[in-house]
Order: sequence, then structure tokens, then C-alpha cells
Amino acid sequence: MAVHPRIAEVTSRIVERSRGPRGRYLEMIQAAALTQPERHTLGCANQAHGFAACGPEDKAALRSGTGPNLGIVTAYNDMLSAHQPFERFPELIRAAAREVGATAQVAGGVPAMCDGVTQGEPGMELSLFSREVIALSTAVALSHRTFDAALFLGVCDKIVPGLVIGALRFGHLPSMFLPAGPMTSGLSNDEKSRIRQLHAEGKVGRDALLEAEAASYHGPGTCTFYGTANTNQMLMEILGLHPPGSTFVNPGTPLRDAIVRITTQRVAQLASPGPSHTPLGTVIDERAIVNGIVGLHATGGSTNHTLHLVAMAAAGGIHITWDDLADIAEVVPLLCRIYPNGKADVNHFHAAGGMGFLIGELLRGGLLHEDVTTAWGTGLAGYLVEPRLDGDGGVRWEPAAARSSDANVLRGLDNPFHPTGGLRVLRGSLGQAVMKTSAVPADRHFVEAPARVFDSQEGVQRAFKAGEFDRDVVVVVRFQGPRANGMPELHKLMPPLSALQDRGLRVALVTDGRLSGASGKVPGAIHVTPEALAGGPIGRVCDGDVVRVDGTTGRLEVLVSPAELAAREPAVPTVRADQGVGRELFAPFRAVVGTADTGASIFSLLQEP
Repeated sequence: MAVHPRIAEVTSRIVERSRGPRGRYLEMIQAAALTQPERHTLGCANQAHGFAACGPEDKAALRSGTGPNLGIVTAYNDMLSAHQPFERFPELIRAAAREVGATAQVAGGVPAMCDGVTQGEPGMELSLFSREVIALSTAVALSHRTFDAALFLGVCDKIVPGLVIGALRFGHLPSMFLPAGPMTSGLSNDEKSRIRQLHAEGKVGRDALLEAEAASYHGPGTCTFYGTANTNQMLMEILGLHPPGSTFVNPGTPLRDAIVRITTQRVAQLASPGPSHTPLGTVIDERAIVNGIVGLHATGGSTNHTLHLVAMAAAGGIHITWDDLADIAEVVPLLCRIYPNGKADVNHFHAAGGMGFLIGELLRGGLLHEDVTTAWGTGLAGYLVEPRLDGDGGVRWEPAAARSSDANVLRGLDNPFHPTGGLRVLRGSLGQAVMKTSAVPADRHFVEAPARVFDSQEGVQRAFKAGEFDRDVVVVVRFQGPRANGMPELHKLMPPLSALQDRGLRVALVTDGRLSGASGKVPGAIHVTPEALAGGPIGRVCDGDVVRVDGTTGRLEVLVSPAELAAREPAVPTVRADQGVGRELFAPFRAVVGTADTGASIFSLLQEP
């Protein structure tokens, strides 16, 4: 199937726009590859330090210099359910490496915070910047130059993007990513949401709420809704950095362990001299990034990737924009309904046909570049399979499902849930923003109402509990951008705003902060840029101003004359966000961070033309 004209056109303009930075990037990784394997160039004392703690077998292999040495960069901790299974992975990887004459060492750990724990708390203001810390930590882990390839263990929101950014600066190394898989299904997402809303309205107590949350998030593995964590995992597979069909296999199962083994041995093969040698920097190219954008839209994935994909691509010298994402969304149909865009979770998606069926449909429609380089050694057509255990505890591959087994969760191109991917870029007198329309009923894509302006989500909650919302409203929450307070997610807004909408009011949210794939059913113009602290017009909106949020035509307006808006004094923050829980340590990040549309990244040098 020929590539769709829109996909081809957007890819071409990304290639042209990226010509300078991508060329410099490829020169960088080619120069680094000239000295491979790098550990052979180190002095004897350097090498001795590197294998001093190894067992006799691995030490002998590293002394002799034969066989690839794999660096493991892990986000393990046992507080995150998604990362707890990684505790076992290093030993599994080391054993699998030895079977093929390779060695493996934990090169380093990266921090992994849980947005679910910090949601609505001051720690959430470190969340986005943790992506940059993870990228820096990845660079430190690989800086020893004793590795011929790398395996990256990470799952959740900022962790995979941070690992990718760091890994791409070592793009001369062959690399793959290993997920842990989602936890098994617990309390239904509909019931969880119902209890949350009842609690927001004061109709059930904290005990009932905690019981519902614990029944939802109940064991090891990724949370099962389709937020940023599971969007990350979809991306890693469609980018060709996971083995086919392996993304949503549950943790602690024989099949998951077998996938760890086969991934390790594939990375060792990639690191060996010869035709299999495949550096990471050649896997993630412009076509692969476009494939990732297509996957984001087809699955209704997290809006956080309007930030992360931009920053990840820049680390490989690729310059993408929100317009690229929006233009691709216009031709990519929504093929999945996974909570919060539907009732099902990712286990139901996997059972209905999963990634193999999804990729097959997108290839059939010409919406993906098939002829990409993948770490698996095939084009994307090689991903139309599913892993199964063979009789010896290994992995065999079966053809992916030819049809969805549950059309309420996963559909083909002939019967999509929506003809477009449901992402709009909004522009107007309030700046620019993104809106995820796929989660919002069509009759809510346009809201025009008087504004109520707040400097925090806690202010919104107080007003809700005081009964102050008694008419249609556009809730404006400002000073939530990357320069102001690190751009936290604002999910505590969703239960009260959902309750107002369910009462029949027309409600919308406008904010320079973030929401993720779990943003829910209320229309939101998010990631507004310029942000309030940078002088953006959102900082000049007053209570009572009529604001128009139009996801149909792509407009974001405050219906105030330009002269009046310009004459107003910009607001100043009323909530301090620079002290406590380590926030003072991140002042240098807030001072240099880029805008939301450029990825809200501190690595601005990677984005120079």
C-alpha cells in the first residue's frame, strides 16, 4: 500500500526542516561509532574498575574483550507498580546474555516518580522536569564507555521519554527497550470514575474512595488505563524498539520472562559486527517519528506526547511541530476506545487484537511507513505477529489477529470510532494550545462562556465546594506553565468539572498546565503558550471575560478588544511554587526551560536549526 499523501507530505517537510540538526546528529553518532567497542580503548585501570565486581565468567569475558557487553539502564523501584517487576530483570538479562557469549551490567539507575502518587500535591511540580533528570542520568550511566549496546527498563510517564532523550545522545549504540507490562484488570474504570465524582460532590467518604482506588490499582504492572505510561509503551513498539506484540504482556508470567530473554539476545546480536549492527540513532528517524504520531492518534493517546514527542525527536536532530501532529490527526482515524476514551482497559485492547491488528490496519491504509529500520530487524510488516510460549519456554510467533474480537474496544479502518485522531491545535488571542477532542462528546467541542480565573487547581476546588459555579463557565487556570511551576498535571480539576458538565452546564478548561491521557470528558485547551509567567495573554484574562474554546474551527479567543487586553496589567502569581519538596533545586530548570510547543525542554541547544 502506498503511503497516504498527507503522511508523505508531512514526513517530507519534517525531513527538510530537520536537514541541519539531523545531519549534525548523524555525524556525531558516526564519529562515536568509529571507536567501537569503546572499552577496548580504555586504559587498563579504567577497564579493571569496570569489571572488578563481576563474577569469574563475566570477568573473564570482559578481560578478553570478546563478546558484546550490554549496559542496563533501569528505572526500577518498588514504589511504582509499573517498575517493581524490573527488580528481577537484571539477573534474567545477565543469564540470557551469557547464553550467547555476551555480558550485561547495570550501568546505572534513573529516578522514576509516580504521577499517581504526586497528583494534586507539590511533588507533581517536579514531574515534567524529572524527564530531564532521567535524560541526564542516562547520560551519566552510559558515560563510562564500557558498553557495546544498551537495554532500557522503563514504563511510565516521563521515564520513557527521558530514557529516549538520553539514549539518543548515545545513538551509536544498538539499543532496545523492555517494558514490564500492565497489571491485570481490577475495578472497572467506569465504577472508579463514578466513585471519584461522588466523592467530589461530597456524597461518599474517603473510605469508599480509597477502597475504589485500591481495587483499581491493585498489583504489579502498569496502571491499566490508557494514559501516558501505556501510550509510551505503544510508541516503543510502533517505533520498532520492542519485540513485536510484546508490549502489553502481563508481568510475572512465563511469557514476559521469555520476552526479556529474547530481547536481550536480540540486542547482543545487534551489537555484533556485521549486517545486524543497528545503532539506535538510525532506528529513530523522521519516518519512525511520523509512525509514532500516527500511533498516538489512532489509539487516542496521551496529550503529554505533544510535549514528549517534540523533545524526543529533537534529541535525534528531528524538528517536529504541533502543526505536524494536527495535520496527521486529520487523516488518521481513531481505532481504539480505551479508558478514558472508552470503558475498556489495555488488557481488553490486547485481547481484542492489540498492536499486531492495529499496525496491520494502519499499514493497510497507507498510514504508516513500513520501510523503516527496526531493532527487530524487519520493517513494520514484521510486527504483524503475536508472541506465544513454545514447548521449551521460549517464544514462537503467530500471525496477529486478522480482525478485532471486540469492536467496542478496537476496530478496523472500515468502521472507525471517529474519522480523525481527535487532536486540534487552537490559536487566537489567547495564544496557542492543544485540545484532545477524541475524549469529548462532539456537542462539547465548542464552548463560549464567561471566565472564572484561578491561579491553582485548589482554588477551583474551593469554589466548587462553595457552590460558586451555577452557570456555563470557562475555567481559566494560569501560572501552571513550565517556567512558573514546572507544568504539573491538573487532574484534581476533572471530578468537579465533570460534575458541573453532568448537571447540564457548558464547561471548558483553559490552562497553561498539563493533562494527560487520563484527561476525561471535559473540553480543555491545555499547554497554552505563551504561558502566563512569560507574559502570555492568559495572564490578562479577568473574571467575566467571555472566552471561546472552539475545537471545531481551532480557535481560542477572549472576546475583549485587543487594545483593552494589551492595556491590562499582567497578573502576578498568588501561589508560591519555588520552595518545599525540593522545588528550590529546580530553579535553574525553570529559568531556562523552553515553551510547551517546543517540548518544554531544558535542552534547547538540541532544537537549533
